Amino acid sequence: MRIRKKNWTANELETNKHIVHEPTEYKSKWHEYFKNDNPIYLEIGCGKGRFISENAKLYPNINFIGLELQSTILAIAARKIPEEANNIALIRYDAKNLADIFEKGEIKRIYLNFSDPWPKKKNEKRRLTHKNFLDSYKKLFNNECEIFFKTDNKGLFEFSLNEFCKEDWKLSNISLDLHKSDFEGNIMTEYEEKFSSLDMPIYRLEARYKL
Repeated sequence: MRIRKKNWTANELETNKHIVHEPTEYKSKWHEYFKNDNPIYLEIGCGKGRFISENAKLYPNINFIGLELQSTILAIAARKIPEEANNIALIRYDAKNLADIFEKGEIKRIYLNFSDPWPKKKNEKRRLTHKNFLDSYKKLFNNECEIFFKTDNKGLFEFSLNEFCKEDWKLSNISLDLHKSDFEGNIMTEYEEKFSSLDMPIYRLEARYKL
């Protein structure tokens, strides 16, 4: 997702209380940051923030962390979070370095929503469902890894199915057209709303791995 830089980006990033500027300092201490022992769910590539903000409202007993690499998009997401929300944090960080900011067992679920498909084969290692990333996610969990994945890109979905299966992840709630299925409780991202309005199928799955 590319977006023109806003002139208020720097100020938002500096002053918004939900943005964590030194996330490495909270490795193994995220429960101290949130001041509770509630489960922590991580969205990698939180985009403009609708998904994570809506989840935080609906599930006040879960802590949500949104990871985003692009500054302006992160600032847009931060603006959507109510001032009083205390179960959400945003981080500008690269998903390749998750082990630098999370200790094993700190994360209970990962969301991958409409990740960059990196369609050229030479870039497949950059896909967030590539084996290398799947292996890195395992280091964040105790007992069982849990990933919820959504995309509009059929090629990325097929690639992801293969990667999960090759690594012996257990798949469930697989949907080839989410909005025409009987799945309940879906929260749409901004991209998802756009794609669904064009009657494009949304692909979804849940993947779990026993450690």
